[in-house]
Amino acid sequence: MSNIVYLVPAAGILALIYTFIRFSWVARQDAGNDRMQDIARHIAEGAMAFLKAEYKILSYFVIIAALLLGYMGSQNAGSSYLIFLSFVLGAVFSALAGFIGMRVATKANVRTAQAARSSLAKALNVSFTGGSVMGLGVAGLAVLGLGSLFIVLIKLFAPDVMATDPLVTKAIEVLTGFSLGAESIAMFARVGGGIYTKAADVGADLVGKVEAGIPEDDPRNPATIADNVGDNVGDVAGMGADLFGSYVATVLATMVLGHETQASDAFNGYSPILLPMLIAGAGIIFSIIGTFFVRISDSAGISTTAVQRALNMGNWGSIILTAIVAYFITNWLLPDTPMELRGFSFTKLQVFGSIAVGLVVGTLMSLITEYYTAMGRGPVTSIIQQSGTGHATNVIGGLAVGMESTCLPILVLAGGIYGSYAFAGLYGVAIAAAGMMATTAMQLAIDAFGPIADNAGGIAEMSELPKDVREKTDILDAVGNTTAATGKGFAIASAALTSLALFAAFVGVAGITGINIYKADVLACLFVGGMIPFVFSSLAIRAVGQAAMAMVEEVRRQFREIPGIMEGTGKPEYEKCVAISTKASIQKMLLPGAIALLSPLIIGFLVGPEALGGFLAGATVSGVLMGIFQNNAGGAWDNAKKSFEKGVVIKGETYYKKSEPHKASVTGDTVGDPFKDTSGPSMNILIKLMSIVSLVIAPTLAAVWHTKDAAPAAKVIKHEPVKTVAVHTTAYAH
Repeated sequence: MSNIVYLVPAAGILALIYTFIRFSWVARQDAGNDRMQDIARHIAEGAMAFLKAEYKILSYFVIIAALLLGYMGSQNAGSSYLIFLSFVLGAVFSALAGFIGMRVATKANVRTAQAARSSLAKALNVSFTGGSVMGLGVAGLAVLGLGSLFIVLIKLFAPDVMATDPLVTKAIEVLTGFSLGAESIAMFARVGGGIYTKAADVGADLVGKVEAGIPEDDPRNPATIADNVGDNVGDVAGMGADLFGSYVATVLATMVLGHETQASDAFNGYSPILLPMLIAGAGIIFSIIGTFFVRISDSAGISTTAVQRALNMGNWGSIILTAIVAYFITNWLLPDTPMELRGFSFTKLQVFGSIAVGLVVGTLMSLITEYYTAMGRGPVTSIIQQSGTGHATNVIGGLAVGMESTCLPILVLAGGIYGSYAFAGLYGVAIAAAGMMATTAMQLAIDAFGPIADNAGGIAEMSELPKDVREKTDILDAVGNTTAATGKGFAIASAALTSLALFAAFVGVAGITGINIYKADVLACLFVGGMIPFVFSSLAIRAVGQAAMAMVEEVRRQFREIPGIMEGTGKPEYEKCVAISTKASIQKMLLPGAIALLSPLIIGFLVGPEALGGFLAGATVSGVLMGIFQNNAGGAWDNAKKSFEKGVVIKGETYYKKSEPHKASVTGDTVGDPFKDTSGPSMNILIKLMSIVSLVIAPTLAAVWHTKDAAPAAKVIKHEPVKTVAVHTTAYAH
């Protein structure tokens, strides 16, 4: 193995140094008056209290799962008990990624509100810098952890051997534990955070805006602090752990298939394994450069267009630079002679072709999602128009937009799969996903600035700052809604490609020559897999609904029983609403997470690896569709509601907040909240986590089911050697 692999953790260290510098810059900014700082302190304390409670529960899970993995690894010649350590490191790094995001978000929110008192340009600078701290922190931890662990495992298990050596297989099998740990924490963090934030948001909206007729984030609403805390625990900490897991899983899937690839080069055949890590490292560097493009001038005016253009400059800049450098890395690292994976031969130029396909797919997915969710576009406008005839037609319009929005992304995704496979086979599909995820740091920075701006608006409202401050933060928040939606579209697209790569890796490790859907057990499990995302979504949405009911009752009680609360003389009991969201999210996140972790184990050991392959195929297709539908429907509903803040024209008449059409739009937004922030974003974790669990247990499944299948075959061959051997061979070939 070449020393160039040390460049990977070096890129991670560079990202973390940049993270520390920018975090320090954010912390030095003006935090505003005492009232603003007091509110920000309540939000930070609530967020950290939730994180502490969540991580305490998850620590028990990590210990138990690590012990089971260690035992399984010790019993399998193709693995090692050290997989437990890999799993723990992945879990700890994933939790740390969420913690970094939470810390910077709870510092940047109040400072963004204060900056908005000066100008929109300064507010964007503070909020985006906070987002970039999270983005670079997540990417840095992922690359540092994965790269360093790979170096250690290769030095430990397979020093100075060819990449195709079984000892390298063992090292990579142990490395899969890192991804499993990351995705496991991501699942619970995303679901738990999503339940928390939407329970508070729905409760605050239904009683505050609809029933009491008071503005969003009004300090008289007892659920406002919980709502602002929720923005951090769901949209920041949960999202950070989510994309950390996605980043690691994508690179790992490519490494597993790269290990199978036959490559004769100066790097002992390691070049297809090293390529995704080096591209990830390059993506970090150009994401750092891209952050300097995100600027607007004070003369740009107060508009979403200027902010969106600045963010696009940073995004496109990092993507284009990464694509250019990926060409040179691929040309330098991969051999001049053709490579081969499972009978598919390809060249290094074709590998770059697959990377380019991945970047194009990611870009198109973002553009399509922006069209379906951005203010002023046709889909959102159609929902606004349907708000004019009531609550039901608004909901119908939003559901229709969400369902329609699956068409173009799926066609793009299908084209991306076909194109990347045509270039470089299964390795091409995997490296396309790695190319797409290379600029994760920038994608996450753009995504994370939205919740920071949303919190800033809440602090401005609760601190009774001048209306022009809230106007500026609302501009940032509106753009943040669109970037959040495009980020989720990007994530689900990468998850689809990554899951396909993980699926291919699972098939190879489990020793399956093919998945025959004509077999009853495979076909049955295909349908069972397709059902899992629906059950998962049901549990997540129901959890939000039940917690929101409790929140609504508590807010109503306080309005009813606390004297002077509506007059502004009585103080709401914010902490009781925070407690409701915290308790509900911790309790309700466990069952959906257990389904994701246990269902592949049950199918694999009871029905077999081929049936598990059918199960994964069904879950992947269903999960991708559900994710796109829910994310886009929720994003469109949200921006339809926000459009009323500046006024909308319905059949020639202009309507504003507190009008009947606005109330209908609030109902649609309330329905869409758990779609876009709880169950929808969890779909990409769900399909990847089940694929990773399957990959981790694949060596054990291969051993168990090979033994089961071998005995009957030997017995039958003894009686009818010629006929039975022919039938058995044909069945196996399927």
